[in-house]
Amino acid sequence: VSVPTPIYSSLCQLTYPFPSRPLIPTPTNRPPPPQVQDTRPAYARQNLTDASAVPKYTLPTSTYETLPNTVLAFKKSHQLGRFDPHAPELEKQKLDALEKEAEERGIGVSKRCRVGGEDIRRGVIRYTGLVPSIPNAKGIWVGVELDEPLGKNDGSVNGTRYFDCGVNKGVFVRPERVEVGDWPVLGDLEELEEI
Repeated sequence: VSVPTPIYSSLCQLTYPFPSRPLIPTPTNRPPPPQVQDTRPAYARQNLTDASAVPKYTLPTSTYETLPNTVLAFKKSHQLGRFDPHAPELEKQKLDALEKEAEERGIGVSKRCRVGGEDIRRGVIRYTGLVPSIPNAKGIWVGVELDEPLGKNDGSVNGTRYFDCGVNKGVFVRPERVEVGDWPVLGDLEELEEI
């Protein structure tokens, strides 16, 4: 049975009895949201805008190690990083190469040097070797007693003394940042001539 067009259009008008009212609420006809006012004094209100004050969930390490789809599981399955069976050998080779490079460059105790290519940081090498007091610091370090107080320590790191020098005259750097040579002590007269 076919329905004539005029009847169909009249049926559509009957199904929507309020033609002047839009179907979707717009900003003009939407009621305003309810306003909530906190009447507590300022010291009693929580500061929820500071994310550091909000307690956060931390996943326990034992639970993380058992999860299948994590970076740790990927490293274990592909034997990467510390899970590589050859990692200790490679680490030892790397440390030996660094020591050999330091010897080839002539880095040794009681030699004059400058640190980091900066001409103002000159001094004497007082220590070469491992510094386990520096966190995550594998390999050889060079302890330098600077001529001027431009350093970070007095020859000790975290309570362990490696050499003696004045306050802020000691610094520990990697061998690649040390340039051994006949660097004289910068005197006051030389600095005045440069000015």
